[in-house]
Amino acid sequence: MKFTAITRIPVVWISSALLSLGLGSLASLPSSLDVAQTVPIGDSSPRVRIGVLGLFHPRQFTVSAPPSHALVVHAGQESVVIERSSGVDSASVRISADAVLLMAGPRAIQASALTVTGRNNEPVDFVLAVPEKITRRYRGTLEIKPSSGTLIAIVTMDRETAVASVVAAEYAPDTPLEALKAQAVAARSYFVAGRGRHHDFDFCDTTHCQFLREPPAPAGAVSKAVAATHDLVLTYNSGPFAAMYTRSCSGHTRTPAELRLPSASYPYYSVECKYCRAHPVRWISRISAQDAARLHSSDEAARLNSVRRLGWAAVPSNDFVVQKERGQILLKGTGQGHGIGLCQAGAKAMAEEGADFQEILSHYYPNTTIVNWPSAAASVWQSGRRQTAQRPDSHPPIVVP
Repeated sequence: MKFTAITRIPVVWISSALLSLGLGSLASLPSSLDVAQTVPIGDSSPRVRIGVLGLFHPRQFTVSAPPSHALVVHAGQESVVIERSSGVDSASVRISADAVLLMAGPRAIQASALTVTGRNNEPVDFVLAVPEKITRRYRGTLEIKPSSGTLIAIVTMDRETAVASVVAAEYAPDTPLEALKAQAVAARSYFVAGRGRHHDFDFCDTTHCQFLREPPAPAGAVSKAVAATHDLVLTYNSGPFAAMYTRSCSGHTRTPAELRLPSASYPYYSVECKYCRAHPVRWISRISAQDAARLHSSDEAARLNSVRRLGWAAVPSNDFVVQKERGQILLKGTGQGHGIGLCQAGAKAMAEEGADFQEILSHYYPNTTIVNWPSAAASVWQSGRRQTAQRPDSHPPIVVP
């Protein structure tokens, strides 16, 4: 194991063989290197399968080809090309009993499921819509199949594309680059270590897993942040962990135990957040006495049950006090989200004051390590074999002290 000191920042490089020394757990954090590129959308990065638009319980989808793109829809033994120059630039997919019905131009095809790819079965840009509800653009391959009376749409995409899509969804356009890098490492760590919450796919596109929208423009700040942190993830005890992050804390981050949550592979220390202490996000909400009876401060499970019934604005955080007013319950609180892990508001403020992504991650995730996590190392970790995983890389791993 070789260590080389880096004098510019208080970090050291460490061999990726370190990853094989122990079995890991969960991770997700933002990180970056001083390299500005566009996000790689090729076949070099591992793939993730993400269930999209399931929140709408769709029974119908529309699949469209963007300008200058051709889609091939595979339905059973048949296929249909969707391309503007062919006169058929979109197709409708509906649930039909326990199958799907594809309608493209004059053709109607019923199949148990369908997939959408490029002409050579490669990832492709496409537009997916739930009619009259939502339209989104994706890059990858698409699978649509029936399940319990609705349709499931699964996009298999390059992991770096998924990371960029999460970062773009989580931060405002004016966010400093170093904060974006920190979020990129967090999101990537979650994709590496957070599988297992769904049966039909790896992750969903909601905050149950990670909020995911359309991929950002290749030349934008988010794409640069993701490219600069390519393959970097957070680890604890030599393994990746699915790191948690929150919109804004109340001046200090929380631990899972404080919110009556089970312990995680990473202990999530409570750390001070100077920005949120000086600039807390305050909120007020009114709920019924019946709803209040099911709610408890510093109880994340109870809060989630409440917001699923009443909406996210009803109980934005776990830090609140309860008051009675005119037969209703008044909640007065601070913060947004569960308050565990990286505070996005605090990370943005740290970056604005000159902190780099390593310093941000070191502050919110003490005692963690940032390493390169190539697919070979991932295979070693997941199988539990104690062997060295090697891969040439121009960006050696980083240890956050």
